[in-house]
Amino acid sequence: MIVEKRKAAAATAISAKELTNSILSAVEERASTGTVCPSEIARSLWPEEWRNHLEEIRQVASQLSAAELLQVTQRGRQVELSNCTGPVRLKASSVVPPTSRFQGRLGLCCQFSKEPIAFRTTTATSLSRLPRDAQLQKLSALCVSNVRALRAALAYCSSKGIGAFRIASSLFPVQTHPQTGYCLDDLPDAGLIRDILKECQQFAAQQSIRTSFHPDQFVVLNSPRQDVIDNSLKDLAAHAELADLVGADVINIHGGGAFGDKPAALKKLIRQILRLPDRIRNRLTLENDDRIFTPSDLLPVCKTTGVPLVYDVHHHRCHPDGLSVAAATDAALSTWNREPLFHLSSPLEGWTGPRPERHHDEIHPGDFPRSWLTLAITVDVEAKGKETAVLKLMKYLGHEG
Repeated sequence: MIVEKRKAAAATAISAKELTNSILSAVEERASTGTVCPSEIARSLWPEEWRNHLEEIRQVASQLSAAELLQVTQRGRQVELSNCTGPVRLKASSVVPPTSRFQGRLGLCCQFSKEPIAFRTTTATSLSRLPRDAQLQKLSALCVSNVRALRAALAYCSSKGIGAFRIASSLFPVQTHPQTGYCLDDLPDAGLIRDILKECQQFAAQQSIRTSFHPDQFVVLNSPRQDVIDNSLKDLAAHAELADLVGADVINIHGGGAFGDKPAALKKLIRQILRLPDRIRNRLTLENDDRIFTPSDLLPVCKTTGVPLVYDVHHHRCHPDGLSVAAATDAALSTWNREPLFHLSSPLEGWTGPRPERHHDEIHPGDFPRSWLTLAITVDVEAKGKETAVLKLMKYLGHEG
């Protein structure tokens, strides 16, 4: 009976996801005691035909090594699996604190988890119940509250040594909505709002705190629908105006959709970017995502348009393209004409979980690429724990304020 079960198991196809999870689980289980031989993993999956599958193990392990999710060693030294022959061992990614201090800065994204600093918002539905004058009064009060919260957020970052802050796109709620939208000068407190934003800009410059924006997923420049493109352009124009007021140098968006023809979608994206006014294009950046556009897809767009690539290493690990983390990092760096900005996050349930694209509250130490340690870059920490996650990562990297 046992032999029959093993034969049945051997005949069962192992998916790429299952094989990846088996390898990562094996090295994680052995993390505290040593390394794993690829043959051990092969034997556990294909008890009778394990020798026939060793090359599959090596290929997937090579991809995981390129993503810096594990290490490959030979005679105790780390090696590139694609460049070596003979027996190797697999090892969990290092979680030992790095020996050199991270040379860049870490960024906090939009909100706080524990600090009493909050940004207020509203909806077009609730505003639609009010006459226009009352709408503008309510919006003005919200905007005043939010720019004061921004001033407090920048002060917090300065006090903790956090070098960047991503400003929420809802700082001016529903600003571009077709029914309830508004310009800054429509608001009764426009003068006060401008004064506080000027204070924010000056304070950020004095304290060397970088500010940026990341418009939501509805900004799609290569959509087949013209109304979506028109709304996207309107949204980007509003972001550019606000970026002028606070001194932000990045407005980051995703590549959009493939719409059944990825090459055509990328060509359309290039055309739309080249048509943008300078005040938008000079701040615009593109980010690889976890489902559609990889770094390899977007790098030619960046080269053609002069728009930098915001390299999201988590997205790349979820949606690989053959480039290693180190190679993608080097390629992304070459697209920047100012301090590069990258993104970092960790999977909620680990890399073997059912949906690794979901973000954890914190950053797992092993997920910070070692190739980033010596780089003078901004790394936005996209973790649900917000400031607590940033501070914990700063401590791990020897970068406490």
